[in-house]
Amino acid sequence: MARKIKLVAMGSSTGGVEALSAILPKLKPPFPPIVVVQHIPAGFSRMFSERMNKESALTVKEAEDGELVKPDCVYIAPGGLHMKLIKQNENLQIKCFMAPPVHSCRPAVDILFFSVAELVGAEALGVILTGIGKDGAAGLLAMKNKGALTLGQDEATSAVYGMPKSAFDCGAVLKQLPLDSMPLTINSMVRQ
Repeated sequence: MARKIKLVAMGSSTGGVEALSAILPKLKPPFPPIVVVQHIPAGFSRMFSERMNKESALTVKEAEDGELVKPDCVYIAPGGLHMKLIKQNENLQIKCFMAPPVHSCRPAVDILFFSVAELVGAEALGVILTGIGKDGAAGLLAMKNKGALTLGQDEATSAVYGMPKSAFDCGAVLKQLPLDSMPLTINSMVRQ
């Protein structure tokens, strides 16, 4: 069944900078907005965003509180702050905020994914990449339960098969893929 993907949400941790570096430069406009939580210290998220922006056809930036998400843009959560989506009239807006860590993480993938499940539902694509722990599994399951398409990185290509395994084990992942298949799959899914 063809559907229009209006937003892509990605979550990653250990090994995620390398995984995102293998995916983001291969995504080509026109493209729906992408929101990313990578477990990363404050300061490093900006440097990573700037490097990805130089290498990508999409505009990659560190997310700012209050900005509206736009097509052909990638928003990376600032290190040390949670990020979620809220509705501003009919538009999706980014909210970056300080709150206790979730799964010992801030930013936490679950906080982003739960907001995507609630606001975007079946018009979203969720992607869980390499990382330690289980952050993102419950949020990705919430997205899938609302009808979203979901992808998980496979064990062989994950630096740490913690987050994708937790998501796969709880039934949140519709399709598990090696990292080198992710860009082509994501590109084709948003163009169905």
